[in-house]
Amino acid sequence: MSAPYVDLNVHHAPKGVSDRVAYGFTKALRFCADTFFAKRYGHRAIVLETVAAVPGMVGATINHLKCLRRMCDDKGWIRTLMDEAENERMHLMTFIEVAKPTVFERLVILSVQWVFYLAFFALYLISPRTAHRVVGYFEEEAVLSYTLYLKEIDEGRSPNGPAPEIAKRYWQLPDSATLRDVVLVVRADEAHHRDVNHGFADELAGQPVDEARFAPSPPHVEGIRLVA
Repeated sequence: MSAPYVDLNVHHAPKGVSDRVAYGFTKALRFCADTFFAKRYGHRAIVLETVAAVPGMVGATINHLKCLRRMCDDKGWIRTLMDEAENERMHLMTFIEVAKPTVFERLVILSVQWVFYLAFFALYLISPRTAHRVVGYFEEEAVLSYTLYLKEIDEGRSPNGPAPEIAKRYWQLPDSATLRDVVLVVRADEAHHRDVNHGFADELAGQPVDEARFAPSPPHVEGIRLVA
């Protein structure tokens, strides 16, 4: 299976205060990640995928409760956001097999996740549009990070070992799949989340959304167990 094509030039130009706040916040976090992890992309992925799995669950929870209160349809948002959260969690499970986190990194994950969860939950309550724009920009940065990771692999600076078994089962990769194949499908996932969340933000802003232009998501197995 080959990974879907990813357009690396997709970028939502900030429009208005909400978008600029989301973009500035994302760039600040990018600076922190670059400073802390440098080119240790496997370890960077472990911490960042822990954070990346939060927005989908928060958005699904708040939309679920809102629809119950208002007794209205969710227009498919809840399932989409739940799928995003699950997908990001599988990214984490995969990269734990690639780069074993240290005790210090586990403590960083614990603290960052709690802070980010509470901050993002509050942001979603105040402005769902800004929250989805933040995620859209997060995913733009994720696409960039995984593209740089591919470059490190292709130029021999990062090892291209066998793909973890969990990744081969989840993305239905062949037995001969390597880490490079995994990074390709993960990047394609992030490109899909990028376009979906920018689309949600546009819809909340009353702007037209062309779903046909969304990056395709690689096929994967739902509800996969972590044991054989």
